[in-house]
Order: sequence, then C-alpha cells, then structure tokens
Amino acid sequence: MTEGEQVQRERVPHVRVAVIGSGFGGLGAAVRLRREGVTDFVVLERADSVGGTWRDNSYPGCACDVPSHLYSFSFAPHPDWPRTFSGQEHIRAYLEHVTDTFRLRPHLRFNSEVKRMTWDADRLHWTVETATGTLTADLVVSATGPLSDPRIPDVPGIETFPGKVFHSARWDHDYDLRGKRVAMIGTGASAIQIVPEIQPRVAKLTLFQRTPPWVMPRVDRAIGRAERGLHRMLPFTTQVRRGLLWGIRELQVQAFTKHPDELGLVERLARRNIARAIEDPGLRARLTPDYRIGCKRILLSNTYYPALARPNVDVVASGLAKIDGSTLVAADGSSTEVDAIVFGTGFHVTDMPIAERVVGADGTSLAQSWSGGMKALRGASAPGFPNWMSIIGPNTGLGNSSMILMIESQLNYLADFVRQLDVLGGKVALDARPGAVNAWNSKVQERMRRTVWNTGGCTSWYLDANGVNTTVWPGTTTEFRNATRRVDLAEYEVVRAPKPAAARVRTKAEADA
Repeated sequence: MTEGEQVQRERVPHVRVAVIGSGFGGLGAAVRLRREGVTDFVVLERADSVGGTWRDNSYPGCACDVPSHLYSFSFAPHPDWPRTFSGQEHIRAYLEHVTDTFRLRPHLRFNSEVKRMTWDADRLHWTVETATGTLTADLVVSATGPLSDPRIPDVPGIETFPGKVFHSARWDHDYDLRGKRVAMIGTGASAIQIVPEIQPRVAKLTLFQRTPPWVMPRVDRAIGRAERGLHRMLPFTTQVRRGLLWGIRELQVQAFTKHPDELGLVERLARRNIARAIEDPGLRARLTPDYRIGCKRILLSNTYYPALARPNVDVVASGLAKIDGSTLVAADGSSTEVDAIVFGTGFHVTDMPIAERVVGADGTSLAQSWSGGMKALRGASAPGFPNWMSIIGPNTGLGNSSMILMIESQLNYLADFVRQLDVLGGKVALDARPGAVNAWNSKVQERMRRTVWNTGGCTSWYLDANGVNTTVWPGTTTEFRNATRRVDLAEYEVVRAPKPAAARVRTKAEADA
C-alpha cells in the first residue's frame, strides 16, 4: 500500500455498526444497540426522513391491517392511537416519536442510499459505499425490509402509454384523478384500500384482477378520549390490550400452519361478506376466489366490495396483457381506454434489490448466493457474509399477526450477536456455517409443507420463482422468539484477521525450536 492510499484509508470514517434503513426494523435496531451500550453506529437512510414503508406508502386510504396496539414496539407503547386500525399518517408520526424519544437523530444519515457493501477479509470489516460517501463498519444490520422496492411488471407497450403511470408506493399527489378514466392493476392489500377512496372521484375505474382476494369485514372504530385517557393513566391497560390481541392471533396460527381445513368456517363468513355487498351474480362469481382462504393474506375492508358494485367500476377478471397507446388489453382479449394507470403490483420480496449490493468474503454477491432461493440462519445470517445480519430476512414474515413481534425477536438475536463478539474479544467476526443454515432452512421448509400457504391452491407473493415459500414463518411468534433468544456459536465459524506473514514465520520458527 502506498503512503497516499494509507492516508486515504485513514480518512474513511469507521463505525462499529451500520444499520441500513429507518423503518420499524432500522429504528428498532438503533434503540436496541443503545440499550446494549453501543453508541458508535449510524443509520443509513436513502430518503430524507424516517418511516420506511410508512413513509413511502401515502396513497389514499393507506392504513394497517393489524390493530394499532399490536403494531407498535413493546418498549414504546402508545396510549393515544386514534383508531383500532391506524392510518399511515399516524404510524409514520409514531415512528418520528420513537426517533425523538430514544434520541436517535444524531445517528441518522439521510439521503445516504447504500450503493455497495463489500467484506474486507483482511481487516474484518465492511466497506459501505453510499450516495454521500464511504464508511467502514464492523457489523452491518440490513433493515431495508421486503416492502421497500416496488415491482412494476414489464407490460408490452407500456412505453407507448401517453397518460400518467405510477405505483401505489410512489403515489403522485400532484396528479388529480377527478374525472379521469383510471386503471387499477392488482388486487392486493394496497388496491383494496385505494379503490374505495378514488372510486367516487373518477369518471371510470377499471380493476384488472388476475386473482380475487378473500376479504373480511374490518372491525375498525375510533378510540375515544376516555379510553385513551385510561391507557395514559394506567399503562398496564395498554399492555393487557396488546396481550389479548397477541394471544388471539397465536391461537389462530395452527389453522394456518397445521390444519388448513379448520379455515372452512372463516371461508363461509368471507363468502357471506361478498353476498351481502354484491347483488349481481356475475360480479359475485368474478370476485369469489377458488383457493383456500389464508393461502394469500386475508384482507380487511368494509368498503371494497360496495365500491366495486358502483356503476362507474368495471372488474376485469384477467391480468393486463399489453398496452397500445391509451388502450389497455387484458389477457382475456377485452380492452379499455384509460387516462391513468395505478400499479398495485407489490414489491420485490423474494428478490430484494439490496442483495445485489452486498458482496461477501469470496467476492460473491448475496443475490448470487440466493439465486436458488433465499435462506438465512434464523432469518438473520447468510454463509459467506460475516458480521452481516438482516431484519425481516427469509422466512420471517407472518400471515396473520404483527411483524413488530418478529422484528423484536430478531433484535434479541442482534443484541446477543453483539455480546458474543464482545466476549470473543479482539478483531473478530461470526460467519454462519453452511451446514447450520441448510439445517435451519430444511426444518423450516419441512414445516411449510402442510401450511395453507403451500397447500391452499394459490400462487402468492410468498413464493419465489421456484415455487418455494421463502417469505413466511411456519409457526407462532413465541416459537420464533425462543429460536432467536440467543446466538449459538456452534452454528457459526469464528473468523479472526490473518496474521502478517512475518509474524507467521516467527511463530513457526519458535514452534520448531
């Protein structure tokens, strides 16, 4: 190394931990690191504010389908949720509150999109290249989340469309939909919230539906002043409420993971929900799924079906096949003229773009390592990528409960990971053993075989290109918490920096002597 290169390297700032993303996972990691006494860390965020998914998704009607008191950190209870199911603006405000309460702002680095992360095997640290400069870190915590990069299908002819096109996660609030002919592509969680909000304003709404979702009523209500006051005065009541919400969902898990036939009653209730709102038998048939309820995420809405029954709405029971100017042609051959296209087509979940930017010990990217399917030890560690951890990694998603529960379990694992590095001492890294990762993944996939997500007869975003469910956790949140309570060093290779050549020669000579 030349003297100039040495000076340049010394100028690169170094931190103990670099956290990528400032949504629930990233902010939770930051709070947990501070609680563990680690203050030498940064949170790298590509946008100009915190919030992650709840910052990016600001479409009309955006709200959470998990009750508010369960969709919040256990260490940061919020007594003032305005509704049982809160909207995007309230969840984003909560994350800003967490940021300020735990004094995380000095650690935040906004507009710092990570371009590349490379493992330096000689110095046992990560070199992290961002939009605002380069830094190095002993440990990287990737909390970008699976719902961060929108997926727009490559529709033939889309470049010929003269109107407005955007994804639900990149809503254009400057574009006025009033009086427009609008196409909504997709019928996922975002679409069923958007449709009722824009239907009264548009001239015509055409919904392109490849597969109808199962939709149950949303038992939502405003939380009154007295109720919120009780939670403030008696904090344990918030804990009791959260505990009840959690317990109910834990009891539901077996129906999803072991006994899908038990979901038959729920399916009958969902059919009744369709029948109450949709009088036209033809439309009712198009909106009734042909797969077991729960195979795709069960959606909640009181307004979706009534909106679809309005005279200015047309449901096309087919996917979008091609675009010819302002004409959209469905796979069934039908066509419609529109002024704007809104894609509610989900995200890159099983092929997260961040994986292309992570380069491990042997020069292989994480995307290449996962080319046959994502897998990570306890949802956190991938072999060949020492001191790298993911929050909401492979097979940590949920089909019926709050992801915050899974995030907090992974934060426990992160905390013990840091403790183990301290106990081992010196310049050290932990690299997941391939055998341990394969054993964990085999166990997960074996349990997955009888779940409704694999046997329910649908194709969902839970499955990757090979048809493998690399997204959902096939058990209870209690089981996952127990599995991630501590780091088992037997599942990791302890890596230390190689000794200089001269030092190795002296050691061998001393041994020979």
